Amino acid sequence: MTRSAYYVIALMTLLNAGLAQSQSERVLKLEQAVEIAIDNDPWLVGSKYREQAIVSSSIAASSLPDPVVNIGLANLPTDGFAFAQEPMTQLKAGVSQMFPRGDSLDIRSRQLREQAAEHPLMRIDRVARTRVQVSDIWLEIYRAQQSIKLIYQDRTLFEQLSDIAKANYASAVGRVRQQDIIRAKLELTRLKDRLTKLQALEERATGKLLEWLLKSEQSMRQLGFNAFTVFQLPNALPTITNVSENTLTLVKNRNQQELATLLAEHPYILSINQRIQASKTGVELAREMYKPQWGVNASYAYRDDAPDGSSRADFLSVGVSFDLPIFTENRQDQEVAAAVSQSEAIKTDKLLALREMMSAIQSLYAERERLKDRQLLYKEELLKQMQEQAEASLNAYTNDDGDFAEVVRARIADLNARIDALDIDVDLFKTNIRLNYYFNTPAGIFKTQTGEQ
Repeated sequence: MTRSAYYVIALMTLLNAGLAQSQSERVLKLEQAVEIAIDNDPWLVGSKYREQAIVSSSIAASSLPDPVVNIGLANLPTDGFAFAQEPMTQLKAGVSQMFPRGDSLDIRSRQLREQAAEHPLMRIDRVARTRVQVSDIWLEIYRAQQSIKLIYQDRTLFEQLSDIAKANYASAVGRVRQQDIIRAKLELTRLKDRLTKLQALEERATGKLLEWLLKSEQSMRQLGFNAFTVFQLPNALPTITNVSENTLTLVKNRNQQELATLLAEHPYILSINQRIQASKTGVELAREMYKPQWGVNASYAYRDDAPDGSSRADFLSVGVSFDLPIFTENRQDQEVAAAVSQSEAIKTDKLLALREMMSAIQSLYAERERLKDRQLLYKEELLKQMQEQAEASLNAYTNDDGDFAEVVRARIADLNARIDALDIDVDLFKTNIRLNYYFNTPAGIFKTQTGEQ
């Protein structure tokens, strides 16, 4: 049997084994992983509770403080403790009500409602960020699994070549040397080391993915997954809705003004805008501190009849109280200044966020263009050339017209090229998902490619 025949048999055995393995294991698609992570994200649940708490606080903040009722016994003589002894002895019952400064109640209630309105936007941003994070982890598992499959293919070939080299060396057939046998063993050992590293990467990424998925254990059980599941991923990447070409043209032309206008509709920026609005309302609330705080009070005093039986008139008292905020330098002025500074600081946060987002977009776009160039180069030229070189060196060695070391080098170069092409595809997919996050594209809608399992 020739070396080519061994190669064909080994490759067909590996493909059949891989097909059987993929059919027997449960496949976790990217859209499933993202949906499970989002469905029961504890942060989203907590955000809803925080929003409800603030809304409830806004209702409470619009209410007047509770009135104060006081009941007392006034001017009771100490020489006899008789209620009817002295004309000034009274049983008093009164009520007082304070009114907050100016329109501070309405303003505080409005500020809380504006703070509550930030949470729905934050949840939208959280979902988008979760989509990116879970996709990154899923893609790392995909990269590791596909790389392992590629290495297993070449490992089987190297094992066959090593066996053939040993047999030919023992029977003195062809130009087989002892160093060829050693070289084959060395490359097999290196492939084992690469497999170990990739398996470690896969296990770490799987642990990170489980951290997201185990939060929604019920959803996992519905799909047939559990904490002990070894996730088998599809053999092809899904397709996603990419950023429109018109938007990418803005990035390419570095049109910062229009790009900033487009990013102004991003949920994260909108949440900062909501925070700015709430801080402006806080400035308005602080200015209400210059206005006086008013209060009204009323009391009724009951007096007993005189000792001789004559009637005594009861007393009714009504009054108004208010403070005088005339010493404002160390209190009201400083509170307004603090509110203004806080509002300006949040505006700065928005500016920094926009700058960071635009910088990230420019970097991602440049990376995307270079990855597309490399992807095209690999698909149209490099992979074909590497494969032709590997086949040519193997044919030459089969016909005793080539060197074993050259066969090994060609096969390793072909393997590295295929793994590099895989890395390019994965990195390009990651880049598109991240761009989708910044431009709020519905990247959660995945479409299965032809041939995907």
